[in-house]
Amino acid sequence: MSTLYHDLTSAKQFHSSRLKGKVAVVTASSDGIGFAIAKRLGYEGASVVISSRKEDNVNKAVITLRSEGINVEGVVCHVSNAEQRKELFETAKSKFGGIDILVSNAAVNPAVSPVLETDEKVWDKIFDVNVKSSWLLAKEAYPELMKRGGGSIVFVASIAGYQPMEPLGPYSISKTTLLGMTKAIAYEVVHDNIRVNCVAPGIVSTKFASAITTSDAAKDKSLSIVPMKRFGKPDEIAGAVAFLVSDDASYVTGETLVVAGGAYAHL
Repeated sequence: MSTLYHDLTSAKQFHSSRLKGKVAVVTASSDGIGFAIAKRLGYEGASVVISSRKEDNVNKAVITLRSEGINVEGVVCHVSNAEQRKELFETAKSKFGGIDILVSNAAVNPAVSPVLETDEKVWDKIFDVNVKSSWLLAKEAYPELMKRGGGSIVFVASIAGYQPMEPLGPYSISKTTLLGMTKAIAYEVVHDNIRVNCVAPGIVSTKFASAITTSDAAKDKSLSIVPMKRFGKPDEIAGAVAFLVSDDASYVTGETLVVAGGAYAHL
């Protein structure tokens, strides 16, 4: 049984209607954590717009999600591209009538190096995608959420935002920035009936984290800080996001929910 089939099958147990009538936009969602989030929100009744930089990946993900009965559209979107971000929201409006939920999941880590040895271009790319684009997505989604009378924004950060991972210093710092941005925006839009929260995953078994999860040495070192002694699953992050964007979290805003198997998180 393929991993994708198993994940989709296991997700059926979470089928509910608590997000019925909602429209969600999820970035970087053709694979990994983003795909799991889109799938979970769809199973809970939301119509979903997914996106990725590669058209083939978007098309495959759309076919898979539709085969499971999820109401979904796909858009090619590099989050640093203003026109492609615009198309993301235009699709949500034209196909589903608006947007209620934004999940900003896109992130990059183009190089591994200590903070003070990082090339400036690498630093700029990390912050352009991980931080600036997340801010722009929220900024552009804001008027659309206002039209719907409110909504929810979730940024996907990382446990590394609390405890920098060597040698992922710049990436870790970018994720720390998302924790602060979550609180700052949440306080500004709280009276607009918009909640803004963040999820900080631990190390999750995805392609993005394969360098850590597939090497025995790196695996042992990484799991040494995880009391549960295993890596997370994309579905486990998706469940946290589904909670935060639902009415079950109606009194939660400006918070970061750590989903990291008990790994220490304090800032």
